[in-house]
Amino acid sequence: MYYDLVKSLHLIAVISWMVGLLYLPRLFVYHNDTKHMSEIDETFLLMEYRLLKFIMLPAALSTYVFGFIMLYENLYLLHEIYFIVKSLLVIIMTIIHFYLSVLYKNFKKGYRKKRTIFYRIINEVPTLLMISIILLIIVKPDLLIF
Repeated sequence: MYYDLVKSLHLIAVISWMVGLLYLPRLFVYHNDTKHMSEIDETFLLMEYRLLKFIMLPAALSTYVFGFIMLYENLYLLHEIYFIVKSLLVIIMTIIHFYLSVLYKNFKKGYRKKRTIFYRIINEVPTLLMISIILLIIVKPDLLIF
């Protein structure tokens, strides 16, 4: 029962983190077209800040904590290639999280150097990573490295 509880909390944290990773770039798409220091700019900054600090950061940390607990209970996974690939994808997802934080700070400074299409494209990256991670965990393909 303990393991099932940890796995459930891990899944809840992952879903919460993914919601933020999918929603924040979407906010950036609309935020990019606003004028710095306008009322709507301030509203977007507040929404983005709250999403990053109160949802995404705790969810990401919880994802890692519960994930490491599950890994501790199943150390054999460290010898599974699919799990190693999945772990690398999670690290990439974490790097994207930090990059989105940098983009938020750029908006806060008033930088609008990137085109809106950039934010539309970056919005799809977490989705592709999420699909890959889920397939690796559920299917557990027998990957071979030559």
